[in-house]
Amino acid sequence: MTYRVIVLDSIAAEGLALLDAAEGVAYEVRPGLAGEELRQALAEFDGAICRSGVKITAEALEGNRRLRAIVRAGVGTDNIDKVAATRHGIVVMNTPSGNTISTAEHTWALILSLSRNVAPAHHSLLQGRWDRKKFMGSQLAEKTLGIVGLGRIGREVARRAVAFEMRVLGYDPFLSDEVAAKERIELVDTVDDLLPHVDYLTVHTPLTSETRGLIGREQIERMKPGVRLINAARGGIYDEAALVEGLQSGKLGGVALDVFSEEPCTSHPLFGMPNVVCTPHLGASTAEAQTQVAVEAVQLLTDYLLRGQIRHAVNTASIDPKTLQAMRGYLDLAYRLGRFQAQWSTGNASACRLQYRGEIAQHDTRLLTAAFCAGFLERALDADVNIVNASMLMQERGIHVQETVRPEMGAFRASITAEVEAGEQSFQASGTLFGNNMPRLVRLGDYRLEAYLDGHLLVFCHKDVPGIIGAVGTIFGRHGVNIAQMAVGRAGSEPGGRAIGVLNLDAPPAGEALEELLRHDHIESAAAVRLPAAGELPGWLA
Repeated sequence: MTYRVIVLDSIAAEGLALLDAAEGVAYEVRPGLAGEELRQALAEFDGAICRSGVKITAEALEGNRRLRAIVRAGVGTDNIDKVAATRHGIVVMNTPSGNTISTAEHTWALILSLSRNVAPAHHSLLQGRWDRKKFMGSQLAEKTLGIVGLGRIGREVARRAVAFEMRVLGYDPFLSDEVAAKERIELVDTVDDLLPHVDYLTVHTPLTSETRGLIGREQIERMKPGVRLINAARGGIYDEAALVEGLQSGKLGGVALDVFSEEPCTSHPLFGMPNVVCTPHLGASTAEAQTQVAVEAVQLLTDYLLRGQIRHAVNTASIDPKTLQAMRGYLDLAYRLGRFQAQWSTGNASACRLQYRGEIAQHDTRLLTAAFCAGFLERALDADVNIVNASMLMQERGIHVQETVRPEMGAFRASITAEVEAGEQSFQASGTLFGNNMPRLVRLGDYRLEAYLDGHLLVFCHKDVPGIIGAVGTIFGRHGVNIAQMAVGRAGSEPGGRAIGVLNLDAPPAGEALEELLRHDHIESAAAVRLPAAGELPGWLA
């Protein structure tokens, strides 16, 4: 049998050479397709390779009964409708490591250019001036680099900083202390902990609701004068208006951007300002990176078509429909526990221990563990995370995952307990399934309770004294936050000790509400947790 492959965007010649050499594969290069022409073309092929130029929408896949896999030669898969692909049984894969080195190197090109005034000094020479005194630079040795996001690219940036004899501070709650120590990175607990100490700050995170505007006016005010900010990750992580103000006030010593909140960007207030270096999203624009992603994309596709091997899938797992139907409720429970633990536990996770008890032990618990890992990492990584790649991503970040099985029933017919170890602390949460599709939180540490695992939650630890519940309700009422459900648990049977409460809220609590809550004499801590709505499933499970 000969498999047919369509190449929808231009890729490096080395990738095409691999397709030429692949036995049992025939291919065509047909760039620039859109609309009905694209839909008809995709229906004629078994596999497709693309970059960012083509948009593979639900309409482009409508009625497709042949296409088996789409591979993106690059990291981002925003141009592919992954839900529609999953619905059609099409595996979507990407090449997450192909541009790692190039992006890290471009980050350093920006840092060095800022430090040594490369761009303005060059421009000055072109204008016939020899201004050596005007372009006094700053050496990197013995300076402090702050890195937010320590995935593949962030860690490559850190390794080069060590070679420059810099001190490296890093924030990433999903990197273990063990891996950080090996990379000579000093981890901090929050982004705010970085700010007063760094001479340079670079970000390497996805753009999410949590990271959009991560560095704005308030954060810049906390930094030392003359700090230089670099972004070669995603536009929007820095508040660009705040960067302009920081440069104008003299608070910032320099800004270097390769990405912008709106692209393409050919006009911007930063352009032309002193101590600014900007490039048009060149992080992955090297011949080597483009060659590597092309070669990797072809290898992924041919391995899948010829041998059935799936790597770097971003949308689905190879589970037969009967298994999926039998496990869907428990997979959703495990996924939600992962999402919960990622937001409730604090510090840098080093281990996750999962225990499956009761009838759930009869199922393939490896899938449940993968579902937990997918939820735990989902909002932390730039790459799409699902039960295919989640365990591997946990391993890469130095988080050890262990599972145990106890076939005998406990208080429930089946339960999942997830314990996250972070430094000297341990965070334990247990859940069960009511009916077929109603996940519930039934234990937090030593506290038994029953709470819905959906929507907006607030978890607060408090002293078990009269008036706490009324005080919480009054504070939230004052801030317009409605409480839909409440669950409270004691550590023992006697009053007067410590207790924990879980609120289901109609909307996320504002920062002012949390601050007022924490000022209460008998409330020790509070954490806001955001989970999917009831019945809402991740794309790989839906």
